[in-house]
Amino acid sequence: MIIQERKISEHCVSVINMIGSHETDLKPLSHVFCQLVNENEIHAFIFVVRLGQLTDADKMGIEWLQRIFGDRVLSFVIIVLTYEREEECDTVIDDLKNNCVLEQLLKKCGGRYHTCSKIMNKKSEMRELMDKIKCLFTDNNQQCYTREMYRSLRDLQNSEYQSDAETVSIDDTNAQTLGSLVQTDKGDKQKLGAQQLIERLHLEGKLRTVDFLKPIVQSQSQEFCAEEQLAPVFLQKLMMMDYRARYLQIIENNEQHTQQRNNDSSEDDADAYDNIFGETAKPSDETNKLDAVHLMDVQMAVFHCADSFLKQLMVTKLSQCQYALPLLVPNPFTQQIEFPLWTFRQINKSWKTIDDTGKISSKFLPVYKAETPMVAFFRFGPASSSKSQLMNSLINEKHNTFFHRNCPGSSRTRVLMDGVVEIAWYCPSGEKTDRFTHCVAFCNLHGDAGAHAKQLGILTETASVNVAILPQLNKNDKSMTKIQTFYKDSKPLICLLTDNDSALTEMRKGKYKIGLKGRNQSVVFEEIRRAINNGLLSTESCSFFKLEDVSKNNDVRVDEVSDDDCRKGKEAAQQMINLLKDKDLTEIKESFLPCQGNLWHQWCQKNKELYRPTLGELHKGSNIEKNKSSKKSQMQKIRELQQTSDLSQFMKIFIQKLNSPLGNEEAYFLKWLGILLDNYTTESLSALHHEYDEKWSTVLNLKKKHDKSKQMTEAQDELEKVSEKLQAATFGLEHILREIGQIHESCSSVKKNKKDLKFNFSSLPSLAAEMMISGFPLELMDGDAAHVPLIWVTAVIDALIQKLGDKKVYVLSVLGIQSSGKSTMLNAMFGLQFAVSAGRCTRGAFMQLVRVSEEMKAQLKFDYILVVDTEGLRALELAGRSTRNHDNEMATFVVGLGNMTLINIFGENTAEMQDILQIVVQAFMRMKKFRLNPSCMFVHQNVSDITAGEKNMEGRRRLQEKLDEMTKLAAKEEDCDTEFFSDIIAFDVQNDVKYFAQLWEGSPPMAPPNPDYSRNIQELKDTILSKASKSNGITLSQFRTRINDLWSALLNENFVFSFKNTLEIAVYRKLETKYSDWTFSLRSAMIGIEDKFYNRIANGSIKVQENDLLADMRMTKEQVEKSIMSYFEEDKDKDILCQWRGRFETRIKELHDDLVKGTKRKLDEAIEQKKAREQLDQRRTEYENKLFSRSKELALSLRNTGTDEHMLKKEFDTMWSKWVTEMTKDIPPLADINFWEDVTQILSEMSHELTLVDERLKQKVYKLIDRRSDYCDYMILKKHLECSDETASSAEATESSKKSKCGMFGWFGQKIMSGIGYFRWTPKPQENMGLNAEFHYSIRDLTLKIIQETKRIMKKSPVGTRGYNESYIQEITDCVKKSVQKHQSVSQKYILKREFTIDLSLHVCEIARQTFTELHKEFRETNDPRLYLNKQKTQYWNIFKNYYKGATTTTILSELICSKLEPSILQAVYNKTANDLATQMRSDIKALRENRPNLEKHILRSLAEKEDFEEYKEYIHNPTEHFKQFIKNEVKSYFTNQNEMILNIFKGNLKQKEQIVCNAMKATTVKVKSRNGDGSMWFRCFTTALTDELKLRENSCGDLSEIKDLDFLETFLNDSLEERMTNLQNSFKNINDIQLEKCRKRPDEILIEHFCQCCWVQCPFCKAICTNTMEDHPGDHCVPFHRNIGLNGWFYRGTTNLAIDICTTAVSSDRSFYPNSSDDKVPWKEYRRGGPKYANWSITPDNSELPYWKWFVCRFQEDLETYYSKTFQGCGEIPDEWKQYTKKEALESLDKYM
Repeated sequence: MIIQERKISEHCVSVINMIGSHETDLKPLSHVFCQLVNENEIHAFIFVVRLGQLTDADKMGIEWLQRIFGDRVLSFVIIVLTYEREEECDTVIDDLKNNCVLEQLLKKCGGRYHTCSKIMNKKSEMRELMDKIKCLFTDNNQQCYTREMYRSLRDLQNSEYQSDAETVSIDDTNAQTLGSLVQTDKGDKQKLGAQQLIERLHLEGKLRTVDFLKPIVQSQSQEFCAEEQLAPVFLQKLMMMDYRARYLQIIENNEQHTQQRNNDSSEDDADAYDNIFGETAKPSDETNKLDAVHLMDVQMAVFHCADSFLKQLMVTKLSQCQYALPLLVPNPFTQQIEFPLWTFRQINKSWKTIDDTGKISSKFLPVYKAETPMVAFFRFGPASSSKSQLMNSLINEKHNTFFHRNCPGSSRTRVLMDGVVEIAWYCPSGEKTDRFTHCVAFCNLHGDAGAHAKQLGILTETASVNVAILPQLNKNDKSMTKIQTFYKDSKPLICLLTDNDSALTEMRKGKYKIGLKGRNQSVVFEEIRRAINNGLLSTESCSFFKLEDVSKNNDVRVDEVSDDDCRKGKEAAQQMINLLKDKDLTEIKESFLPCQGNLWHQWCQKNKELYRPTLGELHKGSNIEKNKSSKKSQMQKIRELQQTSDLSQFMKIFIQKLNSPLGNEEAYFLKWLGILLDNYTTESLSALHHEYDEKWSTVLNLKKKHDKSKQMTEAQDELEKVSEKLQAATFGLEHILREIGQIHESCSSVKKNKKDLKFNFSSLPSLAAEMMISGFPLELMDGDAAHVPLIWVTAVIDALIQKLGDKKVYVLSVLGIQSSGKSTMLNAMFGLQFAVSAGRCTRGAFMQLVRVSEEMKAQLKFDYILVVDTEGLRALELAGRSTRNHDNEMATFVVGLGNMTLINIFGENTAEMQDILQIVVQAFMRMKKFRLNPSCMFVHQNVSDITAGEKNMEGRRRLQEKLDEMTKLAAKEEDCDTEFFSDIIAFDVQNDVKYFAQLWEGSPPMAPPNPDYSRNIQELKDTILSKASKSNGITLSQFRTRINDLWSALLNENFVFSFKNTLEIAVYRKLETKYSDWTFSLRSAMIGIEDKFYNRIANGSIKVQENDLLADMRMTKEQVEKSIMSYFEEDKDKDILCQWRGRFETRIKELHDDLVKGTKRKLDEAIEQKKAREQLDQRRTEYENKLFSRSKELALSLRNTGTDEHMLKKEFDTMWSKWVTEMTKDIPPLADINFWEDVTQILSEMSHELTLVDERLKQKVYKLIDRRSDYCDYMILKKHLECSDETASSAEATESSKKSKCGMFGWFGQKIMSGIGYFRWTPKPQENMGLNAEFHYSIRDLTLKIIQETKRIMKKSPVGTRGYNESYIQEITDCVKKSVQKHQSVSQKYILKREFTIDLSLHVCEIARQTFTELHKEFRETNDPRLYLNKQKTQYWNIFKNYYKGATTTTILSELICSKLEPSILQAVYNKTANDLATQMRSDIKALRENRPNLEKHILRSLAEKEDFEEYKEYIHNPTEHFKQFIKNEVKSYFTNQNEMILNIFKGNLKQKEQIVCNAMKATTVKVKSRNGDGSMWFRCFTTALTDELKLRENSCGDLSEIKDLDFLETFLNDSLEERMTNLQNSFKNINDIQLEKCRKRPDEILIEHFCQCCWVQCPFCKAICTNTMEDHPGDHCVPFHRNIGLNGWFYRGTTNLAIDICTTAVSSDRSFYPNSSDDKVPWKEYRRGGPKYANWSITPDNSELPYWKWFVCRFQEDLETYYSKTFQGCGEIPDEWKQYTKKEALESLDKYM
């Protein structure tokens, strides 16, 4: 508001410009108005009106002034009429007479008016105005408008009616002039009003669909909201099809109102008349209030601010709410009239009409194609009756199709509705009650038609009937000119007169008038309906209205034409549709989308047969693997056919368009394509649906008659054909995307691009991911093929992860019977785009992303909700196509995927629900077994009376009973004993069951959606989000993995048996790697602690407390525990990890405790050994003292004789021999061992002939006893004992064994049904070929067990501490003998020969020989004084020589100390280096980096590279030894390749130890000098300081008490040590100088101990090793990939054919095997029944076996055949496909799968 001082006609005038004030927020202006009247006396209010353009807003302007300044303001108002052209001024009087509204306005203001030009630049006119103001002042008794008037009379309801007002205050002085009064242009005012409204609603910036489809924090079920929330709440409600979106109310604070009333009521003397009829004083706070925002302004403001996609969605939802839609919209910013044709493109209408014969015909059309009569409603001038309300009564009196002044949410101001034309269609239902027999469009022009000539022109031109609402007009009124034109026109015209009460009158043909004033509304409505029907039936009015025709008008701006992106998108889509022209709809998919038709369906069928060997060509041959390979090969050929098929022009355009980054154009293109495809197929589909209905009726009628004739069969066949046609004719965007998916899958499989594809196929998933992000659903399961395109879906999710990051999603899936409203519910809940209509039910499953808003993320722990919509269960189209199985698959799939599953039930009929409930319960039961814990909610749709609480309780009780009943049924099928549904899943029948009202409020097609349905949707949404807030969701990568796992399991016949939770397995493998790191940290720390305590014990400490070890381990333990806690609590997979936390924490604690106890035990043994050697150590000290003194004496006696060094040496040697002989004369020498003599002697004493033992020893057969292919040489079957008793000679036994020669291990039985002939070619087996391989298996088992047991005995034998004794051999051979005898007592079928016991004894003795020889050598070196003394000779020669040369005792003793230090330091360096190298190798050697399975992968790689069958044999049959040898080889190789680094580590440790010793010397000297000590004290303190670091005894250097100069001692020692250490450093020139055998524990031993303390149990079928890193782990043994069981010697019964099957394939077949020596066979599917060793294994059906082993079988076929004396022929013939694998592919498969 601007106050300016002006000179107007010689007067000084204050001009206060209030133009636009009414459009501004009055709260900040209220104080301005107060200030205005307080500071100024206002002489006049000038009200400016444009001549001939009186708008509705102008008419209400005076009312605005009245409300602001009170009724008395009218005495001060002058109306100024402005003109543009001079001639207009001449007709002012006529205009005033003809315009009754203006006349009334003038009357209100005392008839005061003035005319002047619009720009107000004529002085004469201004002078005249000033004169009129002065006259007004005089007429008002010299009184101005004062603040008293303002306070007492103001009406405080602020409004936004458009008005122009200026106040003029004339100064009391005589100086008065005139400037110019400025008036705002009408367009500017409208623009300003719109802008202010948009700001009020906080709608700045373009609104996008995605902004309104996010779950928002506040529940939108409320009917009240704050003004700034109006737009989002309105849209949210609209998205949920809640027509109450237009009835929202703004939250107001009513406290002061109440207070005012309370105050009034307290006045006892108040007068009734004054209070009732007097003027009410308004509360002061209302000064600050604006009029409420008009709800239609909210709608239009959002419409104007929305992008075209949100506009389209809005209008579609408005249509679903049965609301009128914007047809012509004046743009408030540009004043252009816009026709939003685009927004109508997704709206369809259906109706039924009855012809004269009574036949009902249905129509279903997109609204833009519908050609219907159109009735146009408009009014001239103000009308007392509401036009919109009249129209509603014609269309649906129960619903406000058109918003009118009496609707909730209406207010007296509206900014954006004037000039808007809305349209609605009346659709008949084919009933007698229909108001109109045909579909009729109704258009409504809002505002005064006279002010909106363009809109009126378009409307009346296209209308079939015009309906004008008229007040009483003057003949000369401009509006009458228009009415006259309509009256003369041939089109029917109906005039509704607001000030007339006449009945329906036909003035002339087709021209009617009806009075509205004071008449019965029902009668009036009926008359209007009759008049419209008459008008529509008149022959002249046969024009039909079509939406697209509006766009032909030049005065309108059509959104589709003006938007380039939209136009280009349409052109591209049209180009594709043109290619479909003149094509039979049922053949389109076949010709344009070849990849998804028969080829894809064949591939799916083959894939299912691959997983279910019992399907398809079961008896084509008995070789499962050959059949499987053949199927894979056929599948690959299908993929090749898909890949080489031509890319149609149709698909080329689609892919090209998607691949060009054009922003909105791509989105328009996809929308247009969907619209045009629907348009293209609608007609044909309607016809086919009609045909289907007819055929279905025929079949039903025949069924009722129980007709089983040929006619019935033919009718069913015809119905099936129509059903197939329907399926073929359904053609939408999803089919095109499905084709892209198949192009990608085929190219991926063939690893080759499609020839017509202009870019790499690998970028196709990225296009689909973009579409998903934009809000398009993606097909998850192909409903036609009932198959998940795994490669495609996985690739799209990968692309999503690439674009969005690995976001967390909450998966919400929905299940329900067909046509139960699942998709409708999801679309309403989240504003999604799942296909909904009876003609286009969802097939398969689709998924769509819903982004979670930023503010919502505070409550939820995920970024997106991923909604999965599914095809209806018990779908009619699938009847007779194994529906039950398909439904089971679907239910299990979506329940497994979803964090929550909505189970949608139509109605309350539990009989309808029974099947689906059992399916669902079974699915949940399966999930529980795999720790997938989805939640569920039940939604009962279409429940009539949802308010009755008791009825709901009864319904809930019935549902609970039914669920429990279904649980018992499902439990039987799933083989468990669960009785209650709540045992399977957390389910609260009170809160997890929702009842939904009927979708429609009344009878379609004119019924709006039921608002209760929308409320129910909101409640359900709130509940879902509340439950979701407690869930962490899953990441997209986890979701991808789960899809893989679920689908792979579903492909197998037994889901539970075959489900493999890949995600869990991957997380567990990662955990095992961490576990490996944690255990290594503990082991490594303990080795360092052991070294320290061994040093202490060697230095004389004879006590080690467990607490000391615990204290030293504490830091490492705490670090490991911290790492464990951090890993389990912070890792991204912590939700999965938590299930194993307790177990792993316990294992780490147990390992720690075991390490402490084990080390304590070893240290205690070392202490015992130390005690046992005390005498020896004492003797050594005596020897050393004697030798020292004798060397000194000898040197001193010869010092002055001048003897040369040669003679000295000779003299010393003579004396040395004499001294040693003298010192050891009483001690017998320790002899070397004669091992094999002892062995043969012991074995011959064990009732074996000496000659037989010698013979077996010479033959050396015993060396391979643990790797034999069979054990026929060692056993006699009991049935042969009649001719060959137990004591048969070796020759006889050998002969007997030749007769019974056969292959190894369990023979593989199978049901041979029609395949008998397949075996006819097999030669007749030898006599004993049927010998059960289980015998061989048990003998091998026995052999390996005995070897392990004897190794344990060897380990315990105290050879190292007590020396070798033949009793140790006796103990080992006794163990062999007893174990064999025990085995014999159990085995009933065969007897083991003596040769077996002898060979096995020799084999274990060979192992013992190496160990015992080494240990005895060490014992001799430690305990034989002769050997010990000879080692000391050099040292004493040096002492002798130095004394001879005259060296002092201090020098010599110092040298002696250094000579003792050097080996101690070196030993400590070796020990530390071994530990450091083991840690370094774990980091550097790839094979040793992670856990045991990773090590195995590298072992397999190494084996393949070497191609040595002998090594493979050891790996298969003795894996522990092979692993150990592999680690040794890796360490050896590391030493060869990393010699420089190893030398650096070694020398670094040497330098470190030297520094420690030097520091100890300095500290010791300082300490001893302070105590005035001598050399002996110094050495004692020195050894104490190094007690943890080095082995150095106090008394090892003789008597040092002679040494008094400690500084000299320290200096000499320092120099001498430095020299020695330098020499040592120089002596290690290369890796060969490092002698690792000197380490207490070599690096390979440390690593073997770490890696080999794990599970070594092998699969009883294929010998694969359990991959668990824990020994004695809980749960089953398992391995990711099994092998061909022929590797373990399994063969087919009654043949010499090695078995070719792989465990994971065999367990899904219906064949059997023979697990023991009896004839009892066990089905593979129930393999656990085979016995304990089978029962402890988990083998899941799986087709992802490792190509590595297929290559191995082919590469070593001959070796395997020779080894097992069997062949891969007949039933065991190797498939040709296996032979195509190369070594390169085999090695690549290791990296890919392991």
